[in-house]
Amino acid sequence: MSAAEYLPPRQTITALRKAAAGCRGCHLWKVGTQTVFGEGPRSVALMIVGEQPGDQEDRAGHPFVGPAGKLLDRALEAAGIDRDSAYLTNAVKHFKWAPDQRGKRRIHKTPNSSEIGACHPGLDAEINTIKPRVILALGAIAAKALFGPKTLVTKQRGRVITTPLADAGFVTVHPSAVLRAPDGERAAAEKALVTDLKKVARYLAKLST
Repeated sequence: MSAAEYLPPRQTITALRKAAAGCRGCHLWKVGTQTVFGEGPRSVALMIVGEQPGDQEDRAGHPFVGPAGKLLDRALEAAGIDRDSAYLTNAVKHFKWAPDQRGKRRIHKTPNSSEIGACHPGLDAEINTIKPRVILALGAIAAKALFGPKTLVTKQRGRVITTPLADAGFVTVHPSAVLRAPDGERAAAEKALVTDLKKVARYLAKLST
């Protein structure tokens, strides 16, 4: 089973969102509160793909609205990219978590290869429907899901990646990785993220000329 079993015959974003809400392609639908589908304009130059919804995204039903999303907003603005002009989604559409020792907090758990693979047909359908010119992967999970298992964020961040999915692909760290950086390194990590995003912005500017 995978998301492929639930894809609608006519693939519009509205139809894909409805299908995703009822997807039972892996067990994560039992773990997350709800499906968190992608959001943004139907026709965009840039698609941004993260790993999976976080705790606040799972509760709200919208992508990138938690602390990592706020940091992403700040970094995009610094790079000259309008978030409202991009389509934002995740490689996995349900929040995978486990309770902390006291059972009071939901702790993020990394999706495994079968969970990522089960969700992949839905991600492909989103890409085929939106038809972005540029795809930006945030973090290793998204990078490998989109551009192959040999993709390394540490070596390829900020560089143009050749992909059949769009005119160009880019990878950078997930904003949550910046938030996890030690206090003395967080400012530099955010600056490096903005530097990567500025390279995406420059590529987008070339496409529009």
